[in-house]
Amino acid sequence: MPPYLAHEDTGATGDTGTGVLPLVLVHGHPFDRGMWAPQLAAFSAGRRVVAPDLRGYGASPVPDDTSTPLSVFADDLAALLDHLDIDRCVLGGVSMGGQIVMECCARFPGRIAGIVLADTFPAAETESGRLARAAMADRLLREGMAGYAEEVLYKMVAPYADPEVAAHVRRMMTGTDPRGAAAALRGRAVRPDYRPLLPRITVPALVVVGADDEYTPVAEARAMHEALPASTLEIIEGAAHLPNLERPEPFNAALAQWLLRTGL
Repeated sequence: MPPYLAHEDTGATGDTGTGVLPLVLVHGHPFDRGMWAPQLAAFSAGRRVVAPDLRGYGASPVPDDTSTPLSVFADDLAALLDHLDIDRCVLGGVSMGGQIVMECCARFPGRIAGIVLADTFPAAETESGRLARAAMADRLLREGMAGYAEEVLYKMVAPYADPEVAAHVRRMMTGTDPRGAAAALRGRAVRPDYRPLLPRITVPALVVVGADDEYTPVAEARAMHEALPASTLEIIEGAAHLPNLERPEPFNAALAQWLLRTGL
């Protein structure tokens, strides 16, 4: 594995004297950094915004191992921050990316000034869920990504989503290497329970969820919000699992207001 991940690095870099912290955005499964295009465009005018391709996704190398635990993704992010000379940042993630953010909070909390948890949940996998993820990993290696992408597309985005957004999401899913996706599924199946961690995360937190998300319903977001000591909850109407793509204007407005209000 190279010392750092493929990534987008836009906006102000170096010491601008503004005190504005970099915003680092972690994509979900089975996507790539292209899922953050609306946020890279919206926020890079005033701050540094970094969006990596996780190990096994996008332009980052595919792992040799058959399983990529969330701890490995977190260590990769720490190495990328070192490479980019970023000591502290605001760290955000969607879905699996949000779980990686929680893992980062457990592993190197001093580097994180605030977190964004979008359409994610903290609980460990159930036994049935572990079996399902293992079976799906085997299927992706056997069949590729196309069939899976068609099956889940209109749970990732709402059935009424803009066709161009749906097409973009489909392209990301079908463009993912099945080996990277399978390794992530196996690693995610054995993730720890982050619920005991949440009350210890005292930095500002923004919890975001699409109102029509079937994977991580609003109730899950409310429970995280209530467990985090300094959190804000934003429910994005007219969106499912990827509100940052489905409804970028309200998502970006919520993120911008939270960053301003918290001084991040």
